[in-house]
Amino acid sequence: MRRRKAPVREVLPDPIYGNKIITKFINSLMYDGKKSVATEIMYGAIKAIEKKNAEVKGIDVFNDAIENVKPILEVKSRRVGGATYQVPVEVRPARQQALAIRWLITFARKRSERTMVDKLANELLDAANSKGASFKKKEDTYKMAEANKAFAHYRW
Repeated sequence: MRRRKAPVREVLPDPIYGNKIITKFINSLMYDGKKSVATEIMYGAIKAIEKKNAEVKGIDVFNDAIENVKPILEVKSRRVGGATYQVPVEVRPARQQALAIRWLITFARKRSERTMVDKLANELLDAANSKGASFKKKEDTYKMAEANKAFAHYRW
C-alpha cells in the first residue's frame, strides 16, 4: 500500500491546439524520450486525417476517437474465499482517458499500414466511426463486465 496518494502531475497543453489530451497522447506515443518524433507522428496523423476528409477537422476526429474508446465499465479480479471473481467496476474519468489513449496507440502500432502516421490516422478514423480494434477492445471490456454483473456485490 502507498503511504500517501501519488500527486497528479499536470501536463502543459500542446502548442498547436492547446489541448492537454494531445500532450498526454504524445507522451504515451513517445519511445525512448524521443518527443519530437512522437510529436511529428501525432500532428502528421491529424494532418493525414484532414487530407483524407476535407470537411472534418483532424482535432475533432481525435476527440471523437478518444470519446468512443473510453470504457465505462471494466472488471477487476477479487479473491473471495479461495475463488477469484471478475467483479465489474466503473472506470474513473482519468483512467478512462488513460485506457483510451493506451488502446488507440497499441492497436495503431499493430496495424499493417506502412508508416506510423498512417497507422495512427486510420486507427483514429476507425475509432471515431465506432469501429476498429481499439473500439472493439472497449466493447469487449464492456461485455465482460456485463457478463459478470452477478458478482457486482463483491465490489469494494
